Amino acid sequence: METAEFIETLAREGALLADAAESAGLDAPVPTCPDWRVRDLVLHTGAVHRWAASYVAERRMDRGGFDTSGPQDAELVDWYRQTHLRLVGALTDAPADLACWYFLAAPSPLEFWARRQAHETTVHRADAEAALGPDPSPVDPAFAANGVDELLAGSAARSAPTGRAPCG
Repeated sequence: METAEFIETLAREGALLADAAESAGLDAPVPTCPDWRVRDLVLHTGAVHRWAASYVAERRMDRGGFDTSGPQDAELVDWYRQTHLRLVGALTDAPADLACWYFLAAPSPLEFWARRQAHETTVHRADAEAALGPDPSPVDPAFAANGVDELLAGSAARSAPTGRAPCG
């Protein structure tokens, strides 16, 4: 897949996540993340988007901290939409030769962040939709296969696999 396809997927999946969170309500349990409510899912994903966007937009080379703060419930979904759009914009506007910190093998930092965030967002979109019921939106088979490749070649190689990906 090309970087632009990852960014398109990220844009679509983030919008679906926000829509599902609004429909389910922030207090709804997330069956795929048993200790979470939708608010936890939205806060986590927004914080991840803010964190990733900072590397891309600011060309950060340090492995900085992760800020998990966010707004109160009344503003949470709108805040998520804004952090999501900021990430999509940062990736769209980034040069092909972007230099910044990244943590899995990839042809470039730009491709890494676009791919990682597209997959992160798709997984959490499915989590948000699970709060609505058992029938989440489909995932493109080629993109799903790419996610399995990322998991096996990247994430799983970094630590001993447990058989279950943790929420967060």
